[in-house]
Amino acid sequence: MIKNNMYSLVVPLYNEELVIDESYRRLKNVMGSIGENYEILFVNDGSHDKTAEKVENICRKDMTVKLINFSRNFGHQAAITAGMENATGDAVIAIDADLQDPPEVIPEMIKKWKEGYDVVYGKRTKREGETFFKKMTAKAFYRLLKNMSNVDIPVDTGDFRLIDRKVCNTLTSLPERNRYVRGLVSWVGYKQTYVEFVRQERFAGETKYPLKKMMKLALDGITSLSYKPIMISSYFGGIMFAAGVICLIADIIKNVVSNLKILDLGLVVSINFIMFGLVFCCMGIMGQYIGRIFDESKGRPFYIIESQISYKNNELKSKTMYN
Repeated sequence: MIKNNMYSLVVPLYNEELVIDESYRRLKNVMGSIGENYEILFVNDGSHDKTAEKVENICRKDMTVKLINFSRNFGHQAAITAGMENATGDAVIAIDADLQDPPEVIPEMIKKWKEGYDVVYGKRTKREGETFFKKMTAKAFYRLLKNMSNVDIPVDTGDFRLIDRKVCNTLTSLPERNRYVRGLVSWVGYKQTYVEFVRQERFAGETKYPLKKMMKLALDGITSLSYKPIMISSYFGGIMFAAGVICLIADIIKNVVSNLKILDLGLVVSINFIMFGLVFCCMGIMGQYIGRIFDESKGRPFYIIESQISYKNNELKSKTMYN
């Protein structure tokens, strides 16, 4: 390992004007204590507040800071991907700006990386400042994803992690658009380990991952890494078909033997509702896969960068790109 490494910090931003100053201060303190080269890439994911303006002011004062502005909101996973594709470091560290994942853990990650690990992810031992509902849904989400995926995705981990340059290059070469970055990191393999930390209460503002976005993330993770939902729907279809045949035979036998009706109208209607419900659920599962195939076939970019801003020798270096 070379002595003077270069580190790239990728920080996705969406309406984070209340936390950006404190986030920058703590990131700066941590990286300054390491004594090696680094850059901080803030990726503004179509914020509607003063996030971009605040980061640009930071760029004027600090040449290690760069700002990437999206043309609109493309999502957290797109912002992380854009940061990785524009990072120049020997190691790339993804961390959110809300300070729930403490920057002070980064030196431990770097230590593990220097020991020879290619991926070092942060594993949460405790979640502070979150509601019981949030904790339970997050716990269920990670375990459901682990059980449904064909890849061994570690539980209680987010996107806070360090990846080696070769891992970053591999990830950015993957063409898919409905990305689940932490799942893809597990899928590519390499030598991986973790460091434990306590997830802190959000410094300010509101969470950018409500239940709706968590569900979308779960669907992206499951559909991109597993065919198990389709297999399960097939099993359901087979079981219900077998049950229907058995009920039909039993009905015929009982009617022949006793000449009595064993099914009244209400029961028949209820069975039909159940059957149609299962059919539509299975169709919805298949629709999720078909929709993602449709997205991939269109070939649209995963994100659009409106501008990149950095300052060198107090001169603005801005590049605007329209895809």
